Amino acid sequence: MTSSVGDSSSSDPFYQPPPPPLPSFPQPSQRRILRTQTAGTPGESVFDSEAVPSALVEIAPILRVANEVEPSNPRVAYLCRFYAFEKSHTLDPTSSGRGVRQFKTALLQRLERENDPSLRGRMNKSDAREIQSFYQHYYKKYIQALQSAADKADRAQLTKAYQTASILFEVLKAVNTTQAVEIKEEMLEAHQKVSQKTAIYLPYNILPLDPDSANQAIMRSPEIQAAVVALRYTRGLPWPRIYKRKRQDDIFDWLQVMFGFQKDNVANQREHLILLLANVHTRQIPEPDQQSKLDERALDQVMKKLLKNYKKWCKFLGKKSSFWLPEAQPEVPQRKLLYMGLYLLIWGEAANLRFMPECLCYIYHHMAFEMYGILVGNVSPMTGEDVKPAYGGDEEAFLKEVVSPIYQVIAKEADRSERGKSEHSQWRNYDDLNEYFWSPDCFRIGWPMRLDADFFCCEPVKLRKFEKKRDNKPPGKDPWIGKVNFVEIRSYWHIFRSFDRMWSFFILCLQAMIVVAWNDAGNLTTIFNYAVLKKVLSVSITASILNLGQAVLDMTLNWKARQCMAFDVKLRYLLNVVSAATWVVILMFTCSHSLSLFVSAVIAYFSPNMFAAVLFLFPFIRRYLGRSKHRILMLMMWWSQPRLYVGTEMHENTFSVFKYTTFWIMLITTKLAFSYYLEIKPLVGPTKAIMSVHMYAYTWHSFFSTARNNIGVMAALWAPIILVYFMDTQIWYAIFSTIFGGVYGAFNRLGEIQNLGALRSRFDSLPGAINFCLIPPEKRKKGLTTTLSHTFARAPSNVEKWHAAFSQIWNKIITSFREEDLINNREMDLLLVPHCVDRDLNIMQWPLFLLAGKIPVALDIAINSHGYDRELKKRMLDDKYMTCAVREGYASFRNIIKFLVQGARETEVIDSIFSVVDKHIEEDILLKEFNMLALRTLYDRIVEFIKCLLKNNPDDHDQVIILFQDMLEVIIRDLIEDELPNLHGPLYVGLDQQYSQLFAHKGAILFPVPASEAWMERINRLYLLLTVRESAMYVPSNIEARRRLSFFLSSLFMDMPSAPKVCNMFSFSLLTSYYSEDVLFSQDSLEIPNEDGISILLYLQKIFPDEWTNLLERTGCSSIEDLLGNEELEDELRLWASYKGQTLTRTVRGMMYYRQALELQAFLDTAEDEVLMKGYKSTELRESSLLAQCQAVADMKFTYVVSCQQYGTHKRSGDARARDVLKLLAKYPSLRVAYVDEVEESSRDANNRTKINMVYYSTLVKAPSSYSNTGQILDQVIYRIKLPGPAILGEGKPENQNHAIIFTRGEGLQTIDMNQDNYMEEAFKMRNLLQEFLKKHDDGRYPTILGVREHIFTGSVSSLAHFMSNQETNFVTIGRRLMANPLKVRFHYGHPDVFDRLFHITRGGVGKASKTINLSEDIFAGFNSTLREGNVTHHDYVQVGKGRDVGLNQISLFDAKMANGNGEQTLSRDLYRLGHNFDFFRMLSCYFTTIGLYFSTLITVLIVYVFLYGRLYLVLSGLERELSNQPAIQNNQSLQVLFASQSFVQIGFLMTLPMMMETGLERGFLTALSEFIIMLINLAPMFFTFSLGTKSHYYGRTLLHGDARYRATGRGFVVFHAKFSENYRLYSRSHFVKGIELMNLLIVYQIFGESFKGAVSHILINVSIWFMVITWLFAPFVFNPLGFEWQKIVDDWSDWNKWISNQGGIGIPSEKSWETWWEEEQEHLRFSGKCGVLLEMLLALRFLIYHFGLVYHLDMTKHDISFLVYSISVGIFVVVKALWFVRQSFGQKFQVLFGLIKGVIIFASVLMILKALSHMTLQDIVVCFLAFIPAGWGLLLIAQACKPVVQMAGLWGSVRTVARGYEIVMGLIVFTPVAFFAWFPFVSEFQTHMLFGQAFNRGLQMSRILKGHRKDPSARND
Repeated sequence: MTSSVGDSSSSDPFYQPPPPPLPSFPQPSQRRILRTQTAGTPGESVFDSEAVPSALVEIAPILRVANEVEPSNPRVAYLCRFYAFEKSHTLDPTSSGRGVRQFKTALLQRLERENDPSLRGRMNKSDAREIQSFYQHYYKKYIQALQSAADKADRAQLTKAYQTASILFEVLKAVNTTQAVEIKEEMLEAHQKVSQKTAIYLPYNILPLDPDSANQAIMRSPEIQAAVVALRYTRGLPWPRIYKRKRQDDIFDWLQVMFGFQKDNVANQREHLILLLANVHTRQIPEPDQQSKLDERALDQVMKKLLKNYKKWCKFLGKKSSFWLPEAQPEVPQRKLLYMGLYLLIWGEAANLRFMPECLCYIYHHMAFEMYGILVGNVSPMTGEDVKPAYGGDEEAFLKEVVSPIYQVIAKEADRSERGKSEHSQWRNYDDLNEYFWSPDCFRIGWPMRLDADFFCCEPVKLRKFEKKRDNKPPGKDPWIGKVNFVEIRSYWHIFRSFDRMWSFFILCLQAMIVVAWNDAGNLTTIFNYAVLKKVLSVSITASILNLGQAVLDMTLNWKARQCMAFDVKLRYLLNVVSAATWVVILMFTCSHSLSLFVSAVIAYFSPNMFAAVLFLFPFIRRYLGRSKHRILMLMMWWSQPRLYVGTEMHENTFSVFKYTTFWIMLITTKLAFSYYLEIKPLVGPTKAIMSVHMYAYTWHSFFSTARNNIGVMAALWAPIILVYFMDTQIWYAIFSTIFGGVYGAFNRLGEIQNLGALRSRFDSLPGAINFCLIPPEKRKKGLTTTLSHTFARAPSNVEKWHAAFSQIWNKIITSFREEDLINNREMDLLLVPHCVDRDLNIMQWPLFLLAGKIPVALDIAINSHGYDRELKKRMLDDKYMTCAVREGYASFRNIIKFLVQGARETEVIDSIFSVVDKHIEEDILLKEFNMLALRTLYDRIVEFIKCLLKNNPDDHDQVIILFQDMLEVIIRDLIEDELPNLHGPLYVGLDQQYSQLFAHKGAILFPVPASEAWMERINRLYLLLTVRESAMYVPSNIEARRRLSFFLSSLFMDMPSAPKVCNMFSFSLLTSYYSEDVLFSQDSLEIPNEDGISILLYLQKIFPDEWTNLLERTGCSSIEDLLGNEELEDELRLWASYKGQTLTRTVRGMMYYRQALELQAFLDTAEDEVLMKGYKSTELRESSLLAQCQAVADMKFTYVVSCQQYGTHKRSGDARARDVLKLLAKYPSLRVAYVDEVEESSRDANNRTKINMVYYSTLVKAPSSYSNTGQILDQVIYRIKLPGPAILGEGKPENQNHAIIFTRGEGLQTIDMNQDNYMEEAFKMRNLLQEFLKKHDDGRYPTILGVREHIFTGSVSSLAHFMSNQETNFVTIGRRLMANPLKVRFHYGHPDVFDRLFHITRGGVGKASKTINLSEDIFAGFNSTLREGNVTHHDYVQVGKGRDVGLNQISLFDAKMANGNGEQTLSRDLYRLGHNFDFFRMLSCYFTTIGLYFSTLITVLIVYVFLYGRLYLVLSGLERELSNQPAIQNNQSLQVLFASQSFVQIGFLMTLPMMMETGLERGFLTALSEFIIMLINLAPMFFTFSLGTKSHYYGRTLLHGDARYRATGRGFVVFHAKFSENYRLYSRSHFVKGIELMNLLIVYQIFGESFKGAVSHILINVSIWFMVITWLFAPFVFNPLGFEWQKIVDDWSDWNKWISNQGGIGIPSEKSWETWWEEEQEHLRFSGKCGVLLEMLLALRFLIYHFGLVYHLDMTKHDISFLVYSISVGIFVVVKALWFVRQSFGQKFQVLFGLIKGVIIFASVLMILKALSHMTLQDIVVCFLAFIPAGWGLLLIAQACKPVVQMAGLWGSVRTVARGYEIVMGLIVFTPVAFFAWFPFVSEFQTHMLFGQAFNRGLQMSRILKGHRKDPSARND
């Protein structure tokens, strides 16, 4: 065969004509063509087998085989590619799939190039013979060789060989068919064997369940075998007749056949259940010899967890569960396994339905009932035949018939939401759809499901609009059933509605305090006065009115859920309103009559609250009432709370209630006392005085001049005080939480080790602590004494094993430090302890950093002791580590000498010497009898001797002999002298003459020594012990290494559960969501500098100088040039940089420490003493089966799944991120990657036309270590489960987690973000942490979420990063600690909490995913867990690393996202139910730890606005001048308290107080004080004030208009300068507009107002508000790198001018055009709703106050206060604006007319200006500017809110023009001061020092970096 692919002849029978001509495609170059959007194009790279279009995914394995065989036989590779080309044409003949045409063209071009070269290298005469020969060769070399091998442990290699052979035969068959060559019989037989094995050797995840894998270590586990045997017990199951049973069939196969589940779903859940049962079984029966049969308790425990929610659901709906067990005992386990397997299969294939747990209960209920009917042989009454499943038969029957219809409902509702922008009330989210199944009405859906049921009716809104437009008739009644149980409507009223009891309490307290303060000078005893008591009791009327408001709110806001409401729910709403209104009337009526009647009414009204208080004190009564079926009690509970499926069992025990009640009683008492004595009472007297003053002289036109009691003044005076009253509880919460959290942390022994000195002093307790905490106990005392003890046992019975366990764990930690480049080689040597325990020493070998320099010092002491042994002993005992060093040095030297000396005479001499020394040491006469001056000489000889042993060079043999003789001579002649009389006995007569012969004869000494790890370790340690002279006081020198060691040792003193053996521990999984962030930094991204001349690599070298030096040492390089150019070293460089950033690589490395720790712990659990003494790193272990056993145990206990949602797309497009993910898979074989695979599949429509459908799969892959012989890293698909549609319908992260959660295993699940890190030392404590799941806590419940603390590792990059780090650290430590205990309101905050996996997968998962409302998806998992009777705890003894945002823009985006999320939480049903079902004090905790903080920030900003607008009213109306002598205006104590409270929040004391407490606990209070001072110097108050504005703006906007969305902050290194236009886009509305508004208010007040008297008032009021203004306007530039660099200012100005002048349009992004950005800024108004738009317009009217008030203060008005003055000003303003708008709209058509009008106006304006200037002062000009500019802005806001109306009027273009003018003015106001200060170079220098102060402290020369002084590549290492 000699023809080529391009040859048109048909001489070659294998050749087939190519497909129809394709469009011309450029000839591919040597490098592979990369495509980013469509599927990839194959080129020369070995990665081309992965870059296959989704429509041709079936040919990918063929291309993989082609790449595999190409090095050995290019012609066979060519034939494989040709076959793949033919197959691709068969799969998609019309090339209609995305990227298929390009793929075929490129593949065809490659075939044309490869044909001739491969043909020349062909060994046989034809292609058929060539491939036959190669197939036979491959079969013998791989298949037969592997089968005959004794060790078949490498199953992955065998699996790959079978798969490759199968594909080769497929190609061989095609070639032979084309060339009409018959296949040999022996090859057919071989292929038949291969086919059988290929069907068996399928890719597996953890358990290879095929028969040939029984020898795998994990399959030899008795618990695994027991579970497999139980599943394969299928006796009595009625199999279909057409089904061909196999020997390995189990109950999962039966369920698949009967109900139509997918094959891979069955395989996935089979392994899932086996591992669950095996792990629980091991814990139930810990003895290995008793594990042959699956324990019944293990079955019951797993089944109870899986089906608990289902049973509760049945009970709630009054339905009998479909769970029946047979009477025959042998069949009971089988039936239980069937029920569990059925649930898992439903859950595993449910896709997005997993967010609807009760929907799954509904499906399971019917399918379990069908299964029961099948098992017992029930007969259908309709057909008379045996019962069959309603949906069954086909493999995908369950997906198509059950999952897909419900999924389509979810998808259509998601379409109605318009990606979350539509009002929540217009579409059903996941909660609405799930809660439909909380009602018995759900059974109207039926089974089989009726697709015409109301649940499935969700007609799209767009369709109904189209129908209305088409026929001009309104559509019929919308079949949409509406919301269920709750309606999320945007309103601030939700804050009152959800926490009405709290607001009512504070309002009533405020009223009562005002009443008391108003009478008798505020004396509290006046409350017993008759009149005062009656007034105080009037709070009951207020309470009834508030209750009425709450009832009306409930009914109004839930109106849109009425269609799904049951009658009793509607009746309850109605009766609530009627009852509340009745009580209002009754209380008001009785109040106007006798006091006794009124008191009786009050008692009757509050009696339910009194009864609730009694129930609160006795939680068990509440639980009884909630569960009671008595009708009266049920009626009472129905009246108090609506009957819902969740939120019914959230009561805590009495002790927990006592703790958080005490906390809140103390807090509330303090708060109310403070408010009464410092806020309310001081204001009463001035208020009375003001009310008595009659005001007549107004300076403007007053519409209410006859208003009594100066009501306007009272409002201006009291409004800010009342706001502070409602806000300052948050301040008191911060104070009390700091105190209580600190005390609680101290009792938990947090910060036991605060610094390196404490670490050294307490290090002797570390071995005991490690063995006590991290090693499974044999016998251990428990109780209070053990808990409070600070010491651990130091001398256990088996001391050698004790030392060995400590050394293995400690050395693993230290080596991880070296791998992370936290320490250098020398520090590692000083920190390590011997891996192998030297039994001959019989002493504890401490790390050398404790012993360094001790022997030289001891030597000097001994020489200078002058023979006083006791003094020497005393001085050595004072330093315990010196004693240890001397003892170890002497013992080690003695053992080494005795090991080396082999001759009989030499041995006797040595023994004699050492016996004398030992005797003198024991008798304390060493100094007296020995000449210590000779020690120095002996020491030098010993050091030289040890150096020779280290080299172990045979050439040094003679030198070693001489050193032996030198040492002996020094000992005998100088040191010991006459102390060896036995040496002169008969045996040693003439010793002096024969001395030279000792050690010299052959065999006298053993040298060189046979090298071993243990020996070299012993010699090296002794050498360091002797030679390291300097103190290792500062080892380790790296700050991070010190911090980690200190925390690790401190955590061992905390109370943690005992560690179980690994085989008995809780199994767990990790799940990390990844979208498209950095996996691994590329070399280009590291080296290429940004526009400021800074590369990431240079930046990292300066930020981490010590770690950079350690990297160079580890790689054996001296500079960066040595690293570059070498692929292996460049990979090390990329890894080093990626480990410093927030990358997926860093996260995966950290989390895989769990795996390493488990393997080591399994070794410590199972190793025999001899093996344990040799250590985990010994060669013998690597060659033994023990290592495989340890790895198998780790596989059973730990699984890590990374959900790379876009991995399939990245792989097909050739994206580097896919290759980097593959590298991670190859580096960590136990790592798994799950992704959503989008595949194009063709089908035929009704007209027989090809139709391309996108099909989605949840796919799990791994990278077997032996999967490719070419060095190519390939993934292997393990499971591929088809989805009903796109996986992402709601929020991205929870949907991403949801699709991958089915591949997780175990009983615990830790959710990890991809910007987190973990540490080896923390990984060792994981099994302790998981034991918390088995431990009942204070409330008597098992935890469902284990919260752990985080360390923010990005805090050292800059001052901003430091602020953010401290802020976040406060929350994740002291904040969460207090939330968990005593407040009992800790929820889930995203990371790194550990879930009770079975609890949560049966109750909706680990997050909620409804679009927008669940923006902060993680906290809803905590809400859901709490509402469903879960328990969330917090544990400080484990930490996980976490990266945070490090630049101001990143931080602001994060704050905006969090504020958006809290705004959506305010509207949510979860928070409403928590607020109503918690008791009063726990409800307070819930509020102040969730939305309370954000609402308080909003009130804080609102206080400033209310105060300034109140003052503006007083000033412009002239009332302030009239009241200037009243104490209410000047020297107002309440006003001082007001702004003290406001400033407390504004400048961040809410954050700094807990920070100081936590830092003080962990690092010392002096350190905390210094940290606080540094933060003040670095302008932390400015940062917190700016952050306050961000949070308040976005929280308020979310409640009012929505616009909540995920904001990508970016996780890179912020070393670049943000342009002015970028800052303006980000902060214009949130800060700049508000800052300018406040500045205008302050200027007006400064012009017309009366200055405050007193320094305190002046500082608190003027300075505080001006500081806020300056911060909001200029903080983005202060915290912007190079923000005051003049050249950057010039560039920013040019860029901003270009941006603001650019026209918008389709496709022009907001970054390029102001118009596009301006339109996007108003988009939230489109979806705001009428109420939101109306409120926006009302708020905009405030700007007209300027105009109204200021026109009366112009001197030219002659103090005329007639309304005509304002009317004329408004008229002038309106005429000017109208002419402007008309000219903009019609100027082109009426140019002459408008020209004439323009001339007249100009002439008239000139005359008026000349006339006015004669009467106007400079102040008048400023006042005019201050009056008209804000008024125009207000009208502009109104026009934007009324955009549809303005557009219809044709005035939108004019509005845009006016808006552009305002934007230019605002830009100038902000930019001008920045440009001014940029003139002064020292400002930029100061800014750099301030911004990067933390980095300067660590040696960072940031000013040099930021100025880009890197001129050439050779300067990279400068």
